[in-house]
Amino acid sequence: MNHEQLSKRLERVASYIPAGSVLADIGSDHAYLPCYSILNNQASKAIAGEVSDGPFNSARQQVRQTGLDQSISVRKGDGLEVLAPGEATCVTIAGMGGTLIASILENGKEKLRSVERLILQPNVGAINVRLWLMENKWELINEEILEEDGKIYEIIIAEKGESLQPYQKEKEAGLLFGPFLMKQKNEVFRKKWSMEQEHWRKILQQIEESGQGDSVLEKRKELAARIAMAEEALKD
Repeated sequence: MNHEQLSKRLERVASYIPAGSVLADIGSDHAYLPCYSILNNQASKAIAGEVSDGPFNSARQQVRQTGLDQSISVRKGDGLEVLAPGEATCVTIAGMGGTLIASILENGKEKLRSVERLILQPNVGAINVRLWLMENKWELINEEILEEDGKIYEIIIAEKGESLQPYQKEKEAGLLFGPFLMKQKNEVFRKKWSMEQEHWRKILQQIEESGQGDSVLEKRKELAARIAMAEEALKD
């Protein structure tokens, strides 16, 4: 396996894996991330978990071709059920929706007791991931937002701790935009939320033209609040 096989997105995910970790990569696809982490001396051992036959077989083939059978265990199963309790110290879940990631974490809670770090990369719905972390006493320690091939990705890194600490007075906005990302306000952050803000404005206009039922009024209120939060978040 060469350096070029790992996307920029997964390279950034890999950069947050603590040295010497026992890594569990859930939804591992071709097992590129576990292979990369072993070859670059980040993880000492790794588990690649996949629920579907195709990606599971691709992962096994990749591990075999890379000569890492002794370091990486490829397992078929749903979410964190591929792990034994106390087995992993770092869990990565990348390339899924935020709702699915939160569901995987919730359903496998008992497997997280020995885990010291979660590295999560939701394609959409990062708010659902942050909310799960907050409710389950995982503290955000860093976040990253990046663009690759015209798509914008967020990476969320958490460890056990004071889950409310990063949010302080901006809980609602922090859950939506990311407390670390709000402070950084890099070019990709501004691009993403400018586009989202415009999208919300269009939906709001359509709603206002459609009628005034109770559900419509509630949706209007929600959208107006999000637009206002985005305006605040995008300020210099």
